[in-house]
Amino acid sequence: MKGKLLFALVSLAAPALITAAAAQDDDLLKKIISVPAPKNYRVDGIKGAPQIRSDPNPQVVKALRVDVPGKGAHPWDIAVAVPVNKPVKAGDQLILAIWARLEKGENGATSTTLPYNAVQLAHDPYTAIFSGPLTIGPEWKLQQVEGRSNGNYAAGDLNVSIHLATAKQVVDIGPVFLLDMGQ
Repeated sequence: MKGKLLFALVSLAAPALITAAAAQDDDLLKKIISVPAPKNYRVDGIKGAPQIRSDPNPQVVKALRVDVPGKGAHPWDIAVAVPVNKPVKAGDQLILAIWARLEKGENGATSTTLPYNAVQLAHDPYTAIFSGPLTIGPEWKLQQVEGRSNGNYAAGDLNVSIHLATAKQVVDIGPVFLLDMGQ
């Protein structure tokens, strides 16, 4: 399942790559419950608006570039929030798939760990449904974290949160897919 899912997400990330194989995976399109376009992401904790940039990688096309000025007191001091616009039922299997890369690491670092990539409440108390770390480097990579919903949530009650305040670094976030695979 993971291999097929990753192939389909690679195909879905860029409209130019939607092939007959991806078209046959119409059901997969219906399972996306996040808003995967970087222009719809919110970045908390930085001054000014982050840059949306075109990317030559055909699987990414558009990316949100976040310039993190330094390590924060907490990793969540700078965070990307991705809206979830569909409801989720208790027991649903969720797959969070994130395209990300490290554009520039602190002191020349070529990789960094983003410690918290989560599906969580979109409001106080921001409780995580599930989370996991991701290690990113200079090349685009599609990575995933999986979990199961612990309750019923209405559209807009959840979001994806990616914490970035772990170092002085420039991070690119491409399409972020949250898929609801059902029971």
